[in-house]
Amino acid sequence: MNRAWHGVLVVSVLALVVTVAVAIRAPHAVFPAWLAVCAAWIGWPLGSMALLLAHALSGGRWGELLRPGLRAGVATLPLGIPALVGVLWGAGYLYPWIRPDGQARITNGFYLNGPFALGRVVIYVLAWGCLGVFCLRGRDLGRVAPGGLIVLAFTFGFAAIDLTESLDPHFSSSAYGLIASAGAVLLAFAMAVLFEGIRANAAELRDLARLLLGLTVLWAYLDFMQFLIVWQSNLPVEAAWYAPRLRGGWGAVAIAIAGLHFLLPFVLLLLPPLQARRRVVVLVAGLLVSMEIVRNLWLVLPTWTPPVPLWGVPLSLAFLGGGSALLVLWHRGRERAVSSCPMQPGDARV
Repeated sequence: MNRAWHGVLVVSVLALVVTVAVAIRAPHAVFPAWLAVCAAWIGWPLGSMALLLAHALSGGRWGELLRPGLRAGVATLPLGIPALVGVLWGAGYLYPWIRPDGQARITNGFYLNGPFALGRVVIYVLAWGCLGVFCLRGRDLGRVAPGGLIVLAFTFGFAAIDLTESLDPHFSSSAYGLIASAGAVLLAFAMAVLFEGIRANAAELRDLARLLLGLTVLWAYLDFMQFLIVWQSNLPVEAAWYAPRLRGGWGAVAIAIAGLHFLLPFVLLLLPPLQARRRVVVLVAGLLVSMEIVRNLWLVLPTWTPPVPLWGVPLSLAFLGGGSALLVLWHRGRERAVSSCPMQPGDARV
């Protein structure tokens, strides 16, 4: 295990060093890929928080089974600090409305401006940090859950708009934050199934498969409704956002997202005999996680013309993936150590 720890640590540090070195010399090769991977990754800890808070209100066998995996997802939240530093460093390259001449070209400058955006970032960090502490402590989570879910819904929705939708300041969609939230919850649920699905019996596995199916349908419905409304409205400003994402290679990626992020999981999870098959449910969960990363690349990278290089993607994945693995291993080791300690009178676990 120590050798695996050291191997993952070396890969993560090496990926970060190379990413920083390349970002200094060729920002166009790193910052778009970094933003896309970070936008996908942040859905894991925040979606895990939302599921823990929802379970604290509703209860249910699914939450008891998935709780260790969801808590592990929340434990990766400290990676948000280097992720945020990278986005802020590249903000001048990523977001046209931050540049000195950017404000003259947009009509929503009251929202998209540097000082206000920085204030929102501070609010996101404080809100998510506090909720993460509450979720990992686990005590009295039911009291925090109603307000916590409202705060999480608002902050994540606005953060999705700030992170990826504002890359094109002329595009607006009232469903964008909802789609991002649904995608984050689906990602977190699928990750928890990957972690804990091995422990589930047939009845529990069937419950997990049905919930995964429901979340997949919810995300697909919201995403398709946005596309349908834009298509019906046929407004040049909104159609221009979809145009580079539906042409050429990115058009093929869009078809792959429709097939592998919705149609195939939908068919497999819909069939009752397959819902209790562990290998099928776990494979579908892995497919959903992979396609959520691809979907965020599809959201971000077609923004630039000419196309940006893609080799920043594996560097970003190596750092955030390796860092997440280290934090999950550390968190699980700490939980095992705490659970193995004998309880004393007055212990909070009692």
